[in-house]
Amino acid sequence: MKKTKMIICDLDGTLFDTLEVNYQAYKKSLYEIGYELSYSFFIKECYGKHYKEFLSKLNLTEEEIEKVHIIKKNIYRNNLKYAKINNYLFDIIESLKNNYYIALVTTASKQNSEEILEFFNKKEVFELFIFAENVERKKPDPEGFIKAMEYFNISPEKTLIFEDSDIGIEAAQRSGANIMKIEKF
Repeated sequence: MKKTKMIICDLDGTLFDTLEVNYQAYKKSLYEIGYELSYSFFIKECYGKHYKEFLSKLNLTEEEIEKVHIIKKNIYRNNLKYAKINNYLFDIIESLKNNYYIALVTTASKQNSEEILEFFNKKEVFELFIFAENVERKKPDPEGFIKAMEYFNISPEKTLIFEDSDIGIEAAQRSGANIMKIEKF
């Protein structure tokens, strides 16, 4: 049967609660270059945003930003024990995958995304992955969502995007697709 609809999911905050995973990884990586990262600053300024955007708020040099990012990517897997899976959303996806293309669009790195998907044994659920490395413009730009729709030749009207953050919701709105906001799981 030919699929004529698509579901696109964000990763952090949508499929997985990775707040603590990311906080611990960034806290440890920033500590290695002599910075203390408070939880309140992380929640307010960092979570759900691209690393270059929020690390620049710490007045880090470009070299320090890239160093922190590399360290964070390499220690991320050590903090996956803090992640929580959104079983409700995965149940929905599983029940619809025969009629919908299933894509993942995230501002997270390919490495960290694949690590969490493999940790929870969920990589095979998706037919397409668009990671931070696959787009030039990050959310709130809709580039990633549009690329997914173009890949499967599915119109925005036949696409449902699951997102959690304001930045992700803005990108989804700008893509013209239907949106389901994930609040808490």
